[in-house]
Amino acid sequence: MIRCAAPVRIWFDTAHLYYMTQFQPVRRELERRGAECRFAFYRREESRAASELAAQRLAIEPVWVASKEEAFELYRREAPDWVVFGIAFSLAKDLPRPTRTAMLYHGIGMKADVYHPSLMGMDVRFVEGPHYTRELLKLYPDARLSEVGYAKTDPLFGPPEDCPRFDLAAAGLDPAKPTLLYAPTFYPSSFPLMADEWPQQLADCNLIVKAHQFSYFNPRCRSHRRKMTIWSRSPNVHVVPPEEYDAVPYMAVSDLMISDASSVLFEFAAQDRPVVWCDFLKLRWTYRGPFKQRFLRRMDGSIRQYADIAAHAARYADLERVVRAELAAPMRFSAARRRHTAELIGKTDGKVSQRIADHLLGVPALV
Repeated sequence: MIRCAAPVRIWFDTAHLYYMTQFQPVRRELERRGAECRFAFYRREESRAASELAAQRLAIEPVWVASKEEAFELYRREAPDWVVFGIAFSLAKDLPRPTRTAMLYHGIGMKADVYHPSLMGMDVRFVEGPHYTRELLKLYPDARLSEVGYAKTDPLFGPPEDCPRFDLAAAGLDPAKPTLLYAPTFYPSSFPLMADEWPQQLADCNLIVKAHQFSYFNPRCRSHRRKMTIWSRSPNVHVVPPEEYDAVPYMAVSDLMISDASSVLFEFAAQDRPVVWCDFLKLRWTYRGPFKQRFLRRMDGSIRQYADIAAHAARYADLERVVRAELAAPMRFSAARRRHTAELIGKTDGKVSQRIADHLLGVPALV
């Protein structure tokens, strides 16, 4: 283990609260080695209360910024050793030395923006598995990449004491029942096409609803909030509140995940547990019919080669049947899950954050 001779100062640019799913395991490892970690949170009134509560639980005191320009001035003034970003930051190239920059992208899979050139202007980009290394080097042969794995999954594969587990009984659910985790993305999403009576159709199961952060606050996601309100009235349902940004505690206790165009289905599958992939998505009219190409450009077409990681529900009407079939035969897609996890997620040894910390603290391992 590499320890800091003098405290290395690292800032995390937390553009949205859910980026903490990537940042928190790395922060824990860095602080264990004596580094100083600070966080910039972006001031958004609609989500401010949830972010403040999450920060309190994480025992961090974020510095609030209103814009990328304000964040840039903060980093320029503080002059840390590193700034770690989870999304593109056009001003990163203008930060003066000795500050260096790292891209720890906030998700994997599904969306084509994972390959956008705006993500490639950092001193290093941490990459998950071989799939992303190959694809990025095709596009950017001179890219400065470090293939480390997916930090978000470290708690699932590291020491058990580092993995927070949701307490089913304390939430009023029955630990003896199968537990299903519904974790859709905000767009394009299956959320609006789910039935109001869905919990009653699976009354013999626990249902945990872990929505994307934008589902709670985006004006276009009113239908998502309506569904969550209705479902929360059922005794077999727990709707995760917005300040609980991390899906890992719910993944750890769930037998099966239901998702759609979201990277979480690959994260969950890394545990070698069954996933049901919803192919039914509610698209805006600007993505339908003659505008379908916009939708196709938005999505990462290369991910379709990994579609057999999960059972698929083509329509909502198929969902219950597919879920019950997977619960009855949970190892049906096991070989594909293990194969595709190695390609997309990379190493699942619980040591991803250690490799990232090695690099940030002076032990680079570029691809």
